[in-house]
Amino acid sequence: MNKLLAMLIAASALSATPALAGPEGEQGQVRKELRAGNILSIRQIEEKILPTMAGAQYLGPEYDSTALAYRLKFIRDGRVLFVDVDARTGDVIRQTR
Repeated sequence: MNKLLAMLIAASALSATPALAGPEGEQGQVRKELRAGNILSIRQIEEKILPTMAGAQYLGPEYDSTALAYRLKFIRDGRVLFVDVDARTGDVIRQTR
């Protein structure tokens, strides 16, 4: 039983470690791509997308370094909406309604 408890404690400690800690996390990858001129900043993306989402409350962005895309999250009338945006061009890839 003690071995099982030790394994559970170790597993919970690993899962509590932030996946984005360190320079190679999501924020580090965004900075690297921005410096290289490969992607637009989140502010540039927001300036383009937020005006198109009238009546929705903006909850914030996420960045997918593999897809080079931002996912902007909104809520309207109790429904969560996502707008996926190409980080290189600012073009909407997909939008849920």
